[in-house]
Amino acid sequence: MSTAPASSLELVHSLVPTRAKPDELRRRELGAFLRSRRERISPEQVGLPSIGRRRTPGLRREEVAQLAAVGVTWYTWLEQARDIQVSAQVLDAIARGLLLDRVEREHLFSLAGTSDPNSVPRECPVVTPPVRAVLEQLSPMPAVVLNARFDIIGFNDVYSALCGGLDRFEPEALNLLWLAFTDPGWRTLLVDWEAAARGMTAKFRVALAEHVAEPKYKSLLKRLQLASPEFAAAWEHHDVTGTAEGTKRFLHPEVGLLNFEYTNLWLGPRPGYRMITYVPADPVTKERVAQLAASVGSERVGQ
Repeated sequence: MSTAPASSLELVHSLVPTRAKPDELRRRELGAFLRSRRERISPEQVGLPSIGRRRTPGLRREEVAQLAAVGVTWYTWLEQARDIQVSAQVLDAIARGLLLDRVEREHLFSLAGTSDPNSVPRECPVVTPPVRAVLEQLSPMPAVVLNARFDIIGFNDVYSALCGGLDRFEPEALNLLWLAFTDPGWRTLLVDWEAAARGMTAKFRVALAEHVAEPKYKSLLKRLQLASPEFAAAWEHHDVTGTAEGTKRFLHPEVGLLNFEYTNLWLGPRPGYRMITYVPADPVTKERVAQLAASVGSERVGQ
């Protein structure tokens, strides 16, 4: 019995490779990553006896399954990029069994599309010397380093002068959200205060989603809600927005109106620590910022 010949369209479709979907690509990368981590570890490193001749280096799949207390078939499917559900608890067990370090754990959970239940928040109370050097080299452009909570971690002298002198604030008050909603001078400084305040609130909500259980985030949220009715009202809107480039206008009491274009330079994973640089948007602003920088220099000489 003869079969009908395939149509030309069917032949074309059979020859053209299908494009993998993003989820499939992620699963493939996850499987390859697990396999590479498995093959670099010896049984002795995880307290298992080395029995029999091994055709491949490292641990066998059944040994990883034993360490993570999961089925061998299920773990094999995970490495084979099968479409199966993976819980954070199982990923945690696998990460421990494969002796993954912090960066490797982050990569594993990122590929799996879930959050690490045992992630430790990274604090950066002071800027590193290289970042400090970059801040100073950016002068006369104002620059500031913030974390996802909007704490002011570091800044150069021109940024401090732009803000009327940050040394007048107590350390616990050095938070852009707190200053924007509670300091009267900040409202005068930011020409588009309402839009800027709403934008920061929306960005903080995005950051809070990844740090919802962290005490410092919860404490800041509660303080802002109690201290500022405007923040409490803005928070109830549940607006969210990303952190991107934009424009910002300042009304400085000494040099006048300043128009800037700002951008975020990320110092680590997003959202996280970032350096915000302010570039003068017009010749007048450039001249006035130069005056501001010169005034900072003269103050240093007079000290």
